[in-house]
Amino acid sequence: MLQTLRNAWKLPDVRRKLIYVIVILLLYRIGTVIPVPYINATNFDATFGDTIFAYMDTLSGGSLSSATLFALGISPYITASIVMQLLAVAIPALERLSKEGEEGKKKINNITRYVTVALAIITAIGYYMLLANNGMLIKGAAKGESSYWFLYAVVIVVAFCAGAALVMWLGEKINENGIGNGISLILFANIIQSLPSVFIRLYETAVAGFGQSAGLGILGLVLALLVICALLAMTVFDVFVTGSERRIPVQYAKRVVGRKMYGGQNSNLPIQLNMSGVMPVIFASSIISLPATIMTLCGVTAKSKGFWGGFYRFMSPTGWFYPVILVVLIIAFAYFYITISFNPVEVSNNLKKNGGMIPGIRQGRPTAEYIAKILSKITLLGALFLSIIAVLPTIANPLVLTPILTAIWGEGNTALVQTLASSLTFGGTSILIVIGVALETARELEAQLTMRNYKGFLS
Repeated sequence: MLQTLRNAWKLPDVRRKLIYVIVILLLYRIGTVIPVPYINATNFDATFGDTIFAYMDTLSGGSLSSATLFALGISPYITASIVMQLLAVAIPALERLSKEGEEGKKKINNITRYVTVALAIITAIGYYMLLANNGMLIKGAAKGESSYWFLYAVVIVVAFCAGAALVMWLGEKINENGIGNGISLILFANIIQSLPSVFIRLYETAVAGFGQSAGLGILGLVLALLVICALLAMTVFDVFVTGSERRIPVQYAKRVVGRKMYGGQNSNLPIQLNMSGVMPVIFASSIISLPATIMTLCGVTAKSKGFWGGFYRFMSPTGWFYPVILVVLIIAFAYFYITISFNPVEVSNNLKKNGGMIPGIRQGRPTAEYIAKILSKITLLGALFLSIIAVLPTIANPLVLTPILTAIWGEGNTALVQTLASSLTFGGTSILIVIGVALETARELEAQLTMRNYKGFLS
């Protein structure tokens, strides 16, 4: 990958595209630190650490918890894109548009922009109400505190919506003038920016341990090594599984067209092990975090007593139920996503039209059933891989990180221990997204070099 990047940098036009991407990402990072007026969200992490907002904060690069201009991040655009993908399957008019080539794609992109703005408005209003209900606005900005509260609300909501629209525009500019998928690269930058803080936390923990005793210092050092080794192991595992595929052999019959003979060659039909990508994890994480989020909005926390307090603790990531239901939802969504994105019948028909067949399998329906059977097995393996990546950090937090951090920092620093544990649990989902975007961008760079017949690419 590094060799590909060096070779690409030598080409003036590709270098300009790379510089353009870097400039856009720098502009985006500047927007993540521009504050929105009338907001003081210093207690955001302590209040919403176990809800979907913590996951959204990771996707926004920490902007959500800081309530900056890009607080909504790319979430409205991603949600709008997912909605459009699902509607393209359910609504015949959108399905026809998706099959009209470039012109149909432009129309769907325009509709996606409008849906993004609508979702940004709804999300911004909800975010304002969330901040207001938890005392994170300046005095007079919440409803009932002054006669001008509505003007405060309009300014805050408009700022958040403008930020979401600007993020969408920056992503599309990368698509037009840069290399790679703009939204994916912005998401990549958001996740990568939190990685240095992980190492800083590890260093601070080791120093704090040595400040108390040699034993606690060694314990903190062991924790740092465990976290680093876990990150490296998950990275290697992600790269291996992401590139894995099941290849179904295909033979093409010989046919004569005019005076020429075509076919008679052997090929294969590759089916990726993780064809659904990270989407099942995103769907599952959003669904499972929804109850805790709703209860938080209603004022229920982990310290609440009674039925709802117990239910909140039962649904929190520290309980046993959370990882179990997360695995079940990931598997279910993996099958659902494959069902709407891969059609074995259509693949079988295409093979039949081109004179192709799978050795030992008759053309038509038997081929479709054979492909569907293999796809079902591959999907299960891919879903189990996603489940392992998503659940390991969740299990490691209460079983490994929290006990060690409590021993180092003491029982009286519960809030600090929770903050450290959540920051050190650099999620497997985040690593999966980073690796996926990096590999996708590297493949596009290789395609750019191949189109220019750059000999250095093969060296």
